[in-house]
Amino acid sequence: MKLRTSEYFIQEVFRSLKRNNWMTFASIGTVTVSLFVLGVFLLLVLNMNRLASTLESQVQISVYLEDGLTEAGKGTLQQDIEGLAGIDTVTYVDKTEAEKRLRERLGEQGYLLDALGDENPLPDSFEVTVADPAFVETAAGTIGQFEGVEEARYGQDVATHLFDITRLIRIFGLVLMVLLCGATLFIISNTIRLTVFARRKEIAIMKYVGATDWFIRWPFLLEGVVMGFAGGLLAALVLRSFYAAMTAKIYDTLAFFPLMPQYPFMNYVTLGILAAGIFIGALGSTISLKRFLKV
Repeated sequence: MKLRTSEYFIQEVFRSLKRNNWMTFASIGTVTVSLFVLGVFLLLVLNMNRLASTLESQVQISVYLEDGLTEAGKGTLQQDIEGLAGIDTVTYVDKTEAEKRLRERLGEQGYLLDALGDENPLPDSFEVTVADPAFVETAAGTIGQFEGVEEARYGQDVATHLFDITRLIRIFGLVLMVLLCGATLFIISNTIRLTVFARRKEIAIMKYVGATDWFIRWPFLLEGVVMGFAGGLLAALVLRSFYAAMTAKIYDTLAFFPLMPQYPFMNYVTLGILAAGIFIGALGSTISLKRFLKV
């Protein structure tokens, strides 16, 4: 593309934006609102996915040891468990620590354990976490066969339901994002189509005097890019403020809720919103202009 032609296209873009200022504001406003809504749902889906991953990572195997197992036997057993593929951590919990945890879990009803006197019926155990939650069932089955292990449990029913829920969360999030992207493109392309429709006579005249399709298309394409970028920038700025306020509110009431941290997470979201605005603006202009080039 020649330099003079490029200058003409740029001048034409800003001249058109200024001449059709109300349509420009309407298009940028539509892009802003659409991308903001898309961004809100993106934040929701990503945080739901983080919550699902956190819940999955908390699934652990409780390995209860046989009574009378020697310290050497416990050490050997721990090494055997740690040597399995996919095992993340192995933590030893003696029966005294197990009783303390149970008492804390019972809270005000902890006095019920006083009836046991000095007798502690709880077994020594290992708490085992795995690198991949899908591996937990296989790991529990293997560990349960080791000598000195009385039982290896991981809350089978709860874990199965948990994995089903997290899988549904991820599928729902993906479907929602695809639908919202399609809806956003539809809204923006139709808004830009109004701008193109207002200039249909100009396009027809240019075609009659011999202008090529690309010569006509470039100013509109760049116009869509500018409007998409402006709308994306506004949406990203509002979205950053919205997420900062939302995280502050949630942390005031649920301090340990696993939200995505603002930085650098929101920087990536901002870049994604800007890229989406530019892409959708350009694509919307291309789709909208196509029918008016058939003269």
